[in-house]
Amino acid sequence: MRIALAQFNPVVGDIAGNAQKIVDLAHAAMAQGADILLTPELALTGYSPEDLLLRDSFYREVARGLDRIEQLDDITVIVGHPAKIGNERFNAATVLRDGHRLGQYHKMQLPNNEVFDECRYFTPGAAPLVFEQNGVKVGVLICEDIWHLEPAAETADAGAELIVALNASPFHRDKVETRQQMARFRVEETGLPMAYVQMVGGQDELVFDGASFALNKSGDVVAQAAAYDDELLLVDYADGDLLPGTRAALPDALESVYRALVVGVRDYIGKNGFPGALLGLSGGIDSALTLAVAVDALGADKVHAVMMPSRYTADISVTDSRDMIARLGVKYDEIEIWPMYESFMAGLAPSFAGLEMDTTEENLQARIRGTLLMALSNKSGKLVLTTGNKSEMTTGYCTLYGDMAGGFAVLKDVAKTLVFELCRWRNTVSDVIPERIITRPPSAELRPDQKDQDSLPPYEILDAIMARYVEDNQSAADIIAAGYAEADVNRVVRLLKINEYKRRQAPVGPRVTPRGFGKDWRYPITNKFS
Repeated sequence: MRIALAQFNPVVGDIAGNAQKIVDLAHAAMAQGADILLTPELALTGYSPEDLLLRDSFYREVARGLDRIEQLDDITVIVGHPAKIGNERFNAATVLRDGHRLGQYHKMQLPNNEVFDECRYFTPGAAPLVFEQNGVKVGVLICEDIWHLEPAAETADAGAELIVALNASPFHRDKVETRQQMARFRVEETGLPMAYVQMVGGQDELVFDGASFALNKSGDVVAQAAAYDDELLLVDYADGDLLPGTRAALPDALESVYRALVVGVRDYIGKNGFPGALLGLSGGIDSALTLAVAVDALGADKVHAVMMPSRYTADISVTDSRDMIARLGVKYDEIEIWPMYESFMAGLAPSFAGLEMDTTEENLQARIRGTLLMALSNKSGKLVLTTGNKSEMTTGYCTLYGDMAGGFAVLKDVAKTLVFELCRWRNTVSDVIPERIITRPPSAELRPDQKDQDSLPPYEILDAIMARYVEDNQSAADIIAAGYAEADVNRVVRLLKINEYKRRQAPVGPRVTPRGFGKDWRYPITNKFS
């Protein structure tokens, strides 16, 4: 028996288009002798449809998509989709063959943590599904089911000889290894081999990284799809086990994060129909990495970079920006902001009379830049990519309606220390980021001789505290007990709390850590808890 794992990139809500992709994949699988086509979780609708799942008209379109796939002959197709039965909704997989529906499985374990809201939408399933193909009894599971013992055990007790799992598991660092270990636990407990298909592509802040795989009865990876690309992975079953097949090499940790950012930008721009991307280039490391990601995602012809110097912008910032533009070949403009700044200050002079200069004047420069980028975006239709990183989002070291103005925040979940690592990794592929951009002390260049560390702890300390507090959910006391200076910890935690209002207004951006400032960060803005 041959199983085809359909690792592909659906578009949320494009049910007719996704159904046609599944039909095309089924024909390709049949041409290669496959008996079963296994699609990802909610493949027919994309993951996650969120509150589209509350609309009756959505299920009518799902029914039409299933009808289209059901017309296929000579192959069994296992389709992930939402199902509504009476007043209950299910995260389902339907087994289709030769115009018949052999059964429908309902996901038993519904995740309701991190980025998941499945208990808002679905009722948990109550029974396993095992069907027969070529004399082999095949059990069906969906994503979270394999992270728990009971669904796989019940499937084995129902007579399954092979488990197939449909998945839409969002990426974060080290997630591939974690998935495979969870699957290996279920294989060891049941003694059954497992074929695991994973979605690929970007959906708002989520990135699905592919890397579908198959485990034999010993828990060994016998087949491995590439990460981040569409692929039809063929796996053969004979004599009670899955046999060795194609095994793609997987990217290392830094490459994986970089490619996740690329996929996030590519699909957010592409699936929403923008003609390209626009960003402010400062000569600093964050905008340099954002530009590199944008070009790798979209191609140089679809990216427009704008340098907006002021009297505080160092000459080397302009020089390094021009150098990077020459290396990448994108459209580039320079717009001097100081005349506009002086005009604003003249208009504000009566209101500011007798008051000292402070961050107000710095923020005004950032807001002028944001206004210019949004004006260019309106004229061209290109989406503004913001360039701020997770360390800045944590501490509020960013300006509302200034450098936060835009439609997609590429580095929103990338700590500053990781920005440096990713830049160095990208230059190992091709030398696109000038070395001086990487080695210079970071500066917003909004006042004379400004350095980030004038206002923030050193990034290696800030990022370590942030990771413990935000991603690991440790308390300030826990972090201090781990050896971090009390003053640094209290400072970072205070800045985190008072800047929640900014994060609520930030653009969406790709999630690459176990906890980003998006679906999985839901703190009240008005909050006196200490």
